[in-house]
Amino acid sequence: MSDRPLTHLGDDGLARMVDVGAKPETERVARARARLRMSPQTARAVEAGDGPKGEVLGVARLAGIQAAKRTEELIPLAHPLPLSFADVSATVDAEAGVVDLVAEARTVARTGVEMEAMTACAVAALTVYDMVKGIERGVAIEQVVLLEKSGGRSGHWRLDEAERD
Repeated sequence: MSDRPLTHLGDDGLARMVDVGAKPETERVARARARLRMSPQTARAVEAGDGPKGEVLGVARLAGIQAAKRTEELIPLAHPLPLSFADVSATVDAEAGVVDLVAEARTVARTGVEMEAMTACAVAALTVYDMVKGIERGVAIEQVVLLEKSGGRSGHWRLDEAERD
């Protein structure tokens, strides 16, 4: 826990958007991951691009990119950011029944892109669920986690390897 004051509370105790106008623009990068767990059979269908609604990972990738670009509409105190890059990649471990989605977002701005990367992961994971629910309704989105971020006053931060799994 930080000893810094809470920046999103006004003097009246109400939530507010932070004024970042005086901060310098710097390159900001964030990477996040969503992990889904499903049966090996469903994971094989995801890997093969053979879901009931079509090719799962391509649709999930596009949904994640779109979500990153619309984060400001979904997260009330997030600043609108001009993204210079957003993407989602996937790895499938069919035998373990695990799909990992990793999103990266980049910008040159006065505030970070962590929420954009995490929103991309969350929406991509929900899209995978939607695409395979005809095969298996028990698919679990187990984790959405920030892996690393760089830029700004706080510099580079990376999730400890022991906390990643």
